[in-house]
Amino acid sequence: MVSKPKEAPLTSPIPRRVLFVDLDGTLTDPAEGIVGCFRLALAALERPAPPGADLAWIIGPPLRRSFADMLGGTGDAEQALAIYRARYGAEGLFEAAVYEGVHEALAEMKAAGTRLILCTSKPAVYAARILDRFGLDRYFEAVYGAELDGRREDKGELIAHILAERGLDPGDCVMWGDRKHDVIGASRHDIPTIGALWGFGGEEELRAVAAAALCASPAEVPAAFRRFPRAEARGRTPLHDR
Repeated sequence: MVSKPKEAPLTSPIPRRVLFVDLDGTLTDPAEGIVGCFRLALAALERPAPPGADLAWIIGPPLRRSFADMLGGTGDAEQALAIYRARYGAEGLFEAAVYEGVHEALAEMKAAGTRLILCTSKPAVYAARILDRFGLDRYFEAVYGAELDGRREDKGELIAHILAERGLDPGDCVMWGDRKHDVIGASRHDIPTIGALWGFGGEEELRAVAAAALCASPAEVPAAFRRFPRAEARGRTPLHDR
């Protein structure tokens, strides 16, 4: 009798373990505080302030850049930012609301062993206070954001800093955010992004920069994250083989 060769056991792809999470437009709707303080700063400089409905574009990118764009080189963006921060740091940062389903999604992923790391262009000193106020801090391993002087406002530079400081492999990471800046910054490190359609970028913006997955609600994010297999580290031994 000729025996059949044993079939090689099937192995499931190893899932990624680290999720970088944006804040504004992903976990919280901060429009009231950000837009209100932005308009206040323009008014203080005696510049016309567009209606709030026309300022959704300022949510997500670094505000230093947004003030410069709005003033068009005819005003002091740093002065505008200082006026903005005087009110935002006292009250405006808490004029926000956590999106429905965010707590549940974060809790599910944390319980499954996902390492959640906040990664926002907002100054880290504000981000930490917001997470604490809304009870979101319990889910996160660490909080990373820009410095008040503008360092690491660029999402790609911030991600590079996180990878280096925490010794993370990009092939083990995924980004979750709502704006093109999240996708572009993550892609510089070959990290895929889960796009949040409930935020301020929208489907067209996120598709244009090739977000790897799009979710219509926070409830869809845990399953989307699980679908990303771990990529092998280039020129290095995979972490799970060490």
